[in-house]
Amino acid sequence: MADENDNSARQDAKQDSRQARASRDDRLKSALRENLKRRKLQARERAAIAEPSQNDDGSLNEDVAGKTGG
Repeated sequence: MADENDNSARQDAKQDSRQARASRDDRLKSALRENLKRRKLQARERAAIAEPSQNDDGSLNEDVAGKTGG
């Protein structure tokens, strides 16, 4: 009888452990997914800022646009 109670207690503990592990894994997956989305957004924003845009005359630098050497 005591053996049956021990086995039952062990099985319950294993099941609780599995559920806790699954819950933790789900939280980690969600956190990683959100982190990846945030980092991709940051990378896109940095790329948009760092990307040089050409002026009408084809120059890349606004300070030099339209000026001649002298």
